[in-house]
Amino acid sequence: MKTAYCFDLDGTVTSQEILPLIAEKTGVAEEIALLTNLTIKGVIPFESSFKLRVKLLSSVPVSIVRDIASSVKLQNKLRRFIRDNRRNSYVVTGNLDVWIESLARRIGCHVFSSQALCEGDSLAGIANILDKRDAIRSLRQRYDRIVAVGDGMNDAPMLEEADVAIAYGGVHPPVETLVKIAGFVTYHEDGLCNILSTL
Repeated sequence: MKTAYCFDLDGTVTSQEILPLIAEKTGVAEEIALLTNLTIKGVIPFESSFKLRVKLLSSVPVSIVRDIASSVKLQNKLRRFIRDNRRNSYVVTGNLDVWIESLARRIGCHVFSSQALCEGDSLAGIANILDKRDAIRSLRQRYDRIVAVGDGMNDAPMLEEADVAIAYGGVHPPVETLVKIAGFVTYHEDGLCNILSTL
């Protein structure tokens, strides 16, 4: 049985949320933190929140945001699992492609992401905001089984589409909606890697 492993990025593959880290280093920490927390909990829809967060960060050169994002700490055991299964592993993130491209290279697998419009080193807008459900559906043609791992409300469509849904609370507890959808719930990286290895 050919299996695809699909992972949320922020707080799942990374051991910290990316946009709050960028915001802290660019002077809009409080605003981004509030929007991020409300989005994770499902109070504000991801798309609306993401547009606001991008607007807050749009004056920062893309290269600076990319450099900050590339320094984000990763979950090392999960990163090893992804590297060992790189041909069938996918990061599925709403983050912008231009912001996370260096980080994606560090992780070393395929990436589905939102797409930016740039003018030189400036962010001009958003070309497309990723619907995580669409990413999973696009993999159906190539895989017999899809495993999805996430923590926030915007991961719910991905987990609903997957054959095996895992709610992961490595950085913060997964939202209640994911816990209800998931076949597995774990709060530790070791536990997540054990589940993935035994599927």
